[in-house]
Amino acid sequence: MASYNRVVLVGNLTRDIELRYIPSGTAVAEIGLAVNDRVKRGDQWVDETTFVDVTLWGRTAEVANQYLNKGSSILIEGRLKLDTWEKDGQKRSKLRVVAEKMQMLGGRGEGGGGGGGSRSTGSRAPARQQDSYDSGDDGGYGGGGYDNYSSAPAAPPEDDIPF
Repeated sequence: MASYNRVVLVGNLTRDIELRYIPSGTAVAEIGLAVNDRVKRGDQWVDETTFVDVTLWGRTAEVANQYLNKGSSILIEGRLKLDTWEKDGQKRSKLRVVAEKMQMLGGRGEGGGGGGGSRSTGSRAPARQQDSYDSGDDGGYGGGGYDNYSSAPAAPPEDDIPF
C-alpha cells in the first residue's frame, strides 16, 4: 500500500522561537503555529484556529530564530510525525510537523516583524520580499527550496498584440 506524508501550512507564530543545540551541534527550534480557517455555520462565518507544533532543524532553525518572532507569518512544508511517550504510567502521544522548508511571508515591518531577511535579491527584488530556507534535506523528491522571487513576463511589443 502506498503512502504519502506531506503537510503545507501557512500561519502565524504563537510565541517567540525556542532555539537550542543538540550535542552534535545541530540547531533545533520548536515553534507554535496558528493556522486560521473560516467556515460557515448557519448564516454566520466563524473563524477557527488550529494550533500546530512545528520542529525546525539546522540552518532553517537558526534563520527562524534570527528573523522571526511572535506574530510573524510563515509557510511551512514538512511531514507529520507522531511522538509517543509514557508519563505517570499513562501512554501519551502528540502529532507534530517536522519542517523541511520554511518561507517567511510579509515584508519588513509587516505583522510581527517577520519577512525580512538578509538574502540578496539583486535586481529581482519584489515590492514585498519573501525569503525561503530549507533544511537541506529535500525529502527525497528533489527541489531544494522555493524560488520566491517571481519576475513577471515582460509585456509583448505592441506590434505583437493579436487584436
